[in-house]
Amino acid sequence: MLKSYLQDTWATPTATPDSAAAVRDAVTGETVCHVSSEGLDIAGAFEHARRTGGPTLRALTFHQRASLLDEIAAAVRARREELYALSTRAGATLTDARYDVDGGIRVLRDYADRARAELPDAPYLVEGPAERLGRGEDFLGVHLVTPSPGLVLQVNAFNFPVWAPLEKLAQAVLAGMPSVVKPATPTAYLTEHLVRILSEAGILPLGTLQIVVGSVRPALDLLYEQDVLSFTGSAATAAALRTHPNLVARSVRFNAEADSVNAIVLAPDVPPGSGLFTAFVREVVTEMTVKAGQKCTAIRRVFVPRVQESAALDAIASELAGVTIGNPASRDVRMGPVVSLEQRHDVRRSVRAIAESGRLVHGDPDKVRVVDADPERGAFLDTLLVSADPDASAPHEVEPFGPVATVMAYRDTVHATDLMARGRGSLAASVVSDDLTWTTRFLQGAAPWHGRLHLLDSTNMGQTTGHGSPLPALRHGGPGRAGGGSEMAGVHGIVDLMQRTALQASPRLLDSIR
Repeated sequence: MLKSYLQDTWATPTATPDSAAAVRDAVTGETVCHVSSEGLDIAGAFEHARRTGGPTLRALTFHQRASLLDEIAAAVRARREELYALSTRAGATLTDARYDVDGGIRVLRDYADRARAELPDAPYLVEGPAERLGRGEDFLGVHLVTPSPGLVLQVNAFNFPVWAPLEKLAQAVLAGMPSVVKPATPTAYLTEHLVRILSEAGILPLGTLQIVVGSVRPALDLLYEQDVLSFTGSAATAAALRTHPNLVARSVRFNAEADSVNAIVLAPDVPPGSGLFTAFVREVVTEMTVKAGQKCTAIRRVFVPRVQESAALDAIASELAGVTIGNPASRDVRMGPVVSLEQRHDVRRSVRAIAESGRLVHGDPDKVRVVDADPERGAFLDTLLVSADPDASAPHEVEPFGPVATVMAYRDTVHATDLMARGRGSLAASVVSDDLTWTTRFLQGAAPWHGRLHLLDSTNMGQTTGHGSPLPALRHGGPGRAGGGSEMAGVHGIVDLMQRTALQASPRLLDSIR
């Protein structure tokens, strides 16, 4: 039975294996652990965070909190091989595991450096310069940004069990707030091991980091006005949480980063066979295969000019044919399974819904050849490329959270912009073009529907960090279906967790707090 780390102690739930959720190896189908929160003192954990962890963090300056992030990064790096090894049980190749683990380490270090460079060596931030509010110079106004005396409850998705909690923890620690982490059940054992690494390192002050393995539904009634609920997961769950009676009644701050049908658009000026066309194909295939397409930012919709539809389908299918699928521990395997048999079932169902408006160009949703594994015991899927009617509803509404992309042809720029908007809000999109006039025109219609736009041309294609990679300096989140939330964006992600208060005072008082 997987343990939870509450009130600085490892706690075992009272549930039996028969009543707990069984978590299975994505490759072999063997049971990895059982998960339950039955009998755990979650109310006590919340109070411990608020009464012990919070005051200690709030007493530290931004620079002292940054030093904690440096130590966390070093501790995780020293034992990252353990996390790599565990990741194979979730279907991750070594490349996938590094994306998750090393990506989390980089976020910690980036935020530590950013805090020292952009924030004062003080527990709070005074935003200036002061505004003159009266006729003279003796009545001024500024904004004071202070830590909230609450906690951050992280409710995370299964696909990034290391990066997600570390990314959120980095911002919470700098904001002076303790964290309680609720990992998704299918990969809870990875997040549990991460917290075990940090607890054994003895870096963080008591009460700063806790983990609840299993359901936290009753805990939503324990949140109050100074707390933050930071959610990553499905749009449907985000919608349900947003209207939770206690969250509404207490105006609990709620940040959602939800799934979305992200897109890539190939502009008419990019000819097949060109270097930029090859870069476009590479982006699509990478997003389909890294973590078996299980990324919230992965490309789901591929928009191409009608005259280039056949060339795009042929090029993408040709690259996918060379992808080796199987046991992620095997050296030659490029893509492992999805996280569970249930997830495989969901992807198959989604693909069938989309394919009703078109056809499968590559792959078979029901069978796949794999290396060094049983294709039925493991949650393996083929890479699935669909060609669909762009004006059908399913490709813009159904997200197959796996190695799937749907190619659709557009008539003109207006049609392409309209198709992008039918996703009703996305985390990210890519635009591939060397035509500045076309790209500028397209951006005006596309930008309001996206949290991030990745603009690829011949001058930057050799340096791009890729369509699906959120970066600490930039916003991660999106409008509409994508949740309407925002994470990272440099120091904005820290300040967003804090309380901004307008101060009206004399210069002498304001000088005393700077």
